[in-house]
Amino acid sequence: MSTQKKTLLSLFDITMIVIGLVIGMGIFRTASDSARAAITPNVFFISWLAGGLVALCGALTYAEIGSRYPITGGYYKIFATCYHPSIAFAVNCIILISNAASLSGVALIGSEYISQIIFSVPPSDFVKALIAMTAIALFYGINLLGLRMSSTTQNILMLIKISMILMIVSALFFPAQHASSQEAVVSNDYSWMDYIKSFGLALIAVSFTYGGYQQTINFGEEVKNPQRNLPRGIFIGILVIILLYLSVSYAYYKIIGFEELKNAKGIAAIIAERMFGQTGSFVFSILLFIAVLAYVNVLLLSNPRVMYAMSEDGILPKAFKKKDQKRDVLTVSLTVYALISVIVLFFADTFDKILSFTIFLDSIGMAFSAATIFIIRKRTKHLDKSQIYSMKLFPLMPIIFIAAYIFVATSIAIDQPQTAITASAVLGAFLLIFFITRKKTAHEAK
Repeated sequence: MSTQKKTLLSLFDITMIVIGLVIGMGIFRTASDSARAAITPNVFFISWLAGGLVALCGALTYAEIGSRYPITGGYYKIFATCYHPSIAFAVNCIILISNAASLSGVALIGSEYISQIIFSVPPSDFVKALIAMTAIALFYGINLLGLRMSSTTQNILMLIKISMILMIVSALFFPAQHASSQEAVVSNDYSWMDYIKSFGLALIAVSFTYGGYQQTINFGEEVKNPQRNLPRGIFIGILVIILLYLSVSYAYYKIIGFEELKNAKGIAAIIAERMFGQTGSFVFSILLFIAVLAYVNVLLLSNPRVMYAMSEDGILPKAFKKKDQKRDVLTVSLTVYALISVIVLFFADTFDKILSFTIFLDSIGMAFSAATIFIIRKRTKHLDKSQIYSMKLFPLMPIIFIAAYIFVATSIAIDQPQTAITASAVLGAFLLIFFITRKKTAHEAK
């Protein structure tokens, strides 16, 4: 009896996967946030370079975790393997909250662009939040009907994003479009602590834009010759992303100007308008909104499936496994996830608020998940001389990664203590829910 040979990912495949995982919608908005946090252009550009290096350390760390512990849904299951069940439950729940907040943030990016077309006068933050909520509600309804976004549509979405990025970068080759003055107001009174604080705040927006590489954890056993191809694919992919992000950020800096960039809205549309006039800005805003809607749909499609898997493992209640068999829809998981996204928008109706909340929760999840490499390495020593991927410069790379996210979380806590307290309260609430439900279950079992 013949066995079917498993198809493995090539160097090109894993490189494209890394690029596809990371390049999202953030680059069309977050450069403004990082510029506002940066006290000088140097801090601005260094934060984008540092964010890329942290992403490289993280991607290689997660790749080894996935290689040593190959399992579907590995990113959340490693918590249950390495930590107490309460930590696994609480951290996985805040990761889902963070993903929902990311969805809300991306929906707000789209609403900022499309509102420039709909309204002659800039609308309030509440109106923008309503537009974002409407987009979420629309695709919640579509997903309830069991409709699926085809791979063709996803490919078109990626082409739209790449085309928009290349259009922004191409503006560098038109000196007539450059801002007349690039001089930033730099004070000699800044201390080292001012620079460190500024760098930490700029990293918040940068971290959001570089997110996605943690999903490399799912490909450790799927790569041809992983010892060679996995680190190379990740390195090449992250290098391409760093170059793209630095190029786009430099284009924003040159075309809009550093001081103007700090408070500019719809920064990508501004460049489109300067290159192609009002029509270019109009078309760009519509394309970006379409791309955002597609991204919202993908998150509504994928995250409820994570909740379903967590329910199967007993991490979430059994109700999350409820499924409409006829339409193949996870009704409870989808509804809860969509509601969380809307609730985040209701309480945090601006992108800046959502950004800090999301990254603070992400920082907790990233630090905990990356730290599992130390536990998993010890448990899988017998695999050290096999064909699995083992990173060079261990333990330096995971230590840099974990320290970077602790630094980002600390920066948020100092700058926005209320956001940090709220996010910490959410984590504490999930820990409390775990012990209450466990106590109730144990009592009912007697």
